[in-house]
Amino acid sequence: MTSEQQAVPGRLTIVSAPSGGGKTSLTRALLPRLAAHGLLARISVSYTTRAPRSGELEGEHYHFVEDARFVEMIARGEFLEHAEVFGRRYGTGRARTQALLDQGCDVILDIDWQGARQVRALLPDAQSVFILPPSLAELERRLRARSQDDDEVIARRMGDARREMSHYDEYDYLVVNDDFDAALEALVAVFLAPRLSRPAQERRHAALIAELLAN
Repeated sequence: MTSEQQAVPGRLTIVSAPSGGGKTSLTRALLPRLAAHGLLARISVSYTTRAPRSGELEGEHYHFVEDARFVEMIARGEFLEHAEVFGRRYGTGRARTQALLDQGCDVILDIDWQGARQVRALLPDAQSVFILPPSLAELERRLRARSQDDDEVIARRMGDARREMSHYDEYDYLVVNDDFDAALEALVAVFLAPRLSRPAQERRHAALIAELLAN
């Protein structure tokens, strides 16, 4: 990233989807695509009180903390958003997120609609994207393909997905993940568009513009 690009503050983007919507695969594939366009982006690493799963690393997948420390962090206002899901707490650290934005790095928040509401209340300039599956049948197929859950668990997950999807209209952008490559291209466009706005380009290319318009 050039010094001119670093002058442009990073953008906070919320990405939400129902379980099985493809959010994790899309956001992971998004980072190298954005880097190819000269845009530095990071996926925020959340705090959680649940135990690490096999293969999960501290600081890479999550920041794993005890429940008592998480509660203390809430009291000190250290989270942009936090929620309790199935008895475990999850939250997005405020200081680290702001530090990345100040460095000119775009930050992706992989959170649900409840967390998105909390973030928008604090940072109304944050943009948001909701990812939908192409059909309920395809969503169920994906849920069954990625685990060994029984019919009762799948039914519960489908119910949770419907509730999550009912909040799609609270988001700025909507992407339907039918074809993975097409959905990825749509996400790239969402991230690049703000960088191409006139104010952003004026800051990035101030020297060039001054030279072109000099008498």
